[in-house]
Amino acid sequence: MSARQAFRRAEPDARRQSLIDACAHTLAHKGAHGASVRAICTEAGVSAGLLRHYFAGIDDLVAETYRVVGARVQAALDDAVASAEQTPEARLIAYLAASFAPPIADPDLLSTWLAFWSLTRTDSTVAQLHSEIYADNRRALEALLDAHAPGKNHRLTAVALTALVDGLWLELSLGNAPFTPEEATALTRRWLNGLLPLQ
Repeated sequence: MSARQAFRRAEPDARRQSLIDACAHTLAHKGAHGASVRAICTEAGVSAGLLRHYFAGIDDLVAETYRVVGARVQAALDDAVASAEQTPEARLIAYLAASFAPPIADPDLLSTWLAFWSLTRTDSTVAQLHSEIYADNRRALEALLDAHAPGKNHRLTAVALTALVDGLWLELSLGNAPFTPEEATALTRRWLNGLLPLQ
């Protein structure tokens, strides 16, 4: 079988999505420095020239991958809220605790996210996307906090809770964390209860 025959044929949207998925996988397993056009296209099973058909270049693909991965994380958070008991507190806790279970607490997602974080120092587009994704996350959290405890400024509470959740998520995603997802949720609830009376 020739190299040309080895490439999979697919619909345009599927090919574009396969490049995004391959970029995320390559970032997770090879890091930002290993995410070359060749590595990503090999992972996607497409010719290297096809990347330029769908994206302006590797930087454009990486940025779009960050958008897509960020949207998937937000969708998982939103799904957790929608599935929770429909009280303000239950919705808030569900949003926070969603980071402690799959699909968010996942070693590959962590590795991909770490690659994006490393690029924020060298790629202005990724840095801007990072700011936008985290701002959107904090706004969603602030809205849930406001529903739970109306009439207060929840900006710093959202910042503090995001920092706590990120740290616990990091430990859980690395594996062998010295706590369970349930304990992470309990810690988050305790910190939430400690923060709100201070406002």
